[in-house]
Amino acid sequence: MTTEVSKPLSAEVVRRALKEFGVEVDDNQVQLIQQYTGILQHWNDKLNLTAIRSPLEILHRHFGESMFAAAAVPLRKCRLADIGTGAGFPGIPLKILRPEIDLFLVESNIKKGTFLAEVVRDLGLKDARVLISRYEELGEELAPLDFVCSRALGEFETFLTWARAREVSADGAILWIGGRDLEEVKRTDGWEWREPIAVPNSLQRYLLVGRKVVEMSAV
Repeated sequence: MTTEVSKPLSAEVVRRALKEFGVEVDDNQVQLIQQYTGILQHWNDKLNLTAIRSPLEILHRHFGESMFAAAAVPLRKCRLADIGTGAGFPGIPLKILRPEIDLFLVESNIKKGTFLAEVVRDLGLKDARVLISRYEELGEELAPLDFVCSRALGEFETFLTWARAREVSADGAILWIGGRDLEEVKRTDGWEWREPIAVPNSLQRYLLVGRKVVEMSAV
């Protein structure tokens, strides 16, 4: 049984919802959000990309929470890798909001990678590459990075150790995490973390932004 694809959300609804996250979008960005949502709904029955089916909830939970990072972090002209991106969140919404980002979408699932490639092509996103691979196997393909980010990866110590390694050389990390994971992340060596930022309209969800600790060479 297939799910009927809903009509696109109106521009007014998109703008009103995103404003709750401190995000403002222009007409072209609204159109890209509507288009992306339509593609996601079309593919969702086959790939189970997201358990969220309501277009309005997709707008809040996926687009709003993803784009919220741009209100907290100066994401302008930078190289950013979205690790374990799944259906493209947060990477593609951030690319829509900040077209100047040089984006890498890393996803190990081949079918999801195929979906991501179609989204990038259909939305006409430039400087957005899909890498179908386990992130641990990547290094020079990504380096150097200004930021790595992830919304639902887990295994934080492994991920953050990989991100700060010389082969990857990520300067910063942006994580969307639950409150119970905050202390685990903060205990990870090699990173300095800002105070957690509560994600609007969420229950115990936080944006955590960190910078790699630069070790001084012995003289």
